Amino acid sequence: MRTQRQVVDYSLRKRAVLRELLAGRVGTYDVCDASPYLKNAARFHGEPTENRCPICRSENLTHVHYIYGDELKQSAGQARTLTELPVLAMTLREFQVFVVEVCLGCDWNHLVEQYLLGRDGLAGDTEAGSEQGVVGGSAAGAGPAVRRRREAQR
Repeated sequence: MRTQRQVVDYSLRKRAVLRELLAGRVGTYDVCDASPYLKNAARFHGEPTENRCPICRSENLTHVHYIYGDELKQSAGQARTLTELPVLAMTLREFQVFVVEVCLGCDWNHLVEQYLLGRDGLAGDTEAGSEQGVVGGSAAGAGPAVRRRREAQR
């Protein structure tokens, strides 16, 4: 996606959890605890992957994309399909996406990554003018004083 930015990858945390599990310091019930809501979201809104579950190794993992943002209002916290995200990214200014991997067989779940999407990430919006950069545009290219003013306005 063109507007994807501020990506945080949680693969090192996943490796640490799996290492703790293999060492016996953490039980399987502690890491295989997917809620019924997460499992339903994986069934109906999830994207199947080719990766096998690291716990049961019998089923492929499913990625669920949850969205959060001020502009979403009542839609915040909903699971969305991967095909819906580019449409939302072009209509909304900015929202956060959390990707969770889920195994429907053993209930393994782990946060894979998080990132920002939205129109604020487009290059054309940051060059629209200094007033828009302070009030409605992106503060990513602005200086520290402008960012502080924008945060104070929120």
